[in-house]
Amino acid sequence: MSYLDRIQADLTAAMKQKDELRLSVLRMMKSALKNKEIEKVRALDDLESLQVLQTLVKQRRESVDQFTKGGRKDLADKETKEIAIIEKYLPAAPSDSEIKHAVEAAITETGADSLKQMGAVIKAARARLEGKAIDGKALSDQVRERLSEKS
Repeated sequence: MSYLDRIQADLTAAMKQKDELRLSVLRMMKSALKNKEIEKVRALDDLESLQVLQTLVKQRRESVDQFTKGGRKDLADKETKEIAIIEKYLPAAPSDSEIKHAVEAAITETGADSLKQMGAVIKAARARLEGKAIDGKALSDQVRERLSEKS
């Protein structure tokens, strides 16, 4: 079952349950996926759909930071609830040990020994963790920390 099919089924359920927040988040997710399909002029595969949903989560996390800094706890809480709904559709995030193993393997694979090669290491580590919900900031922090040790 594709992401769009799952979202459509859950949208119908949310309408019946009169769950306004969940309904609006599901509509937003569906429209983001549909817009990406229109942009690509074809149906999205699961990996592309996953990337769209990860982008939505990232946008909401940035909004939570901004609202918190601006003293708008009510809006930050709403965004946090939206993140929880979207994350139900994402695969499990890799554990810290999985990230460390992927980073180590990527460093070995690329032969990186300085921060200048950080981009290549991140790209290789992402390839190893493909199909999982990767927090890009956490991954880059791990790579930076590991490459700093080598310097």
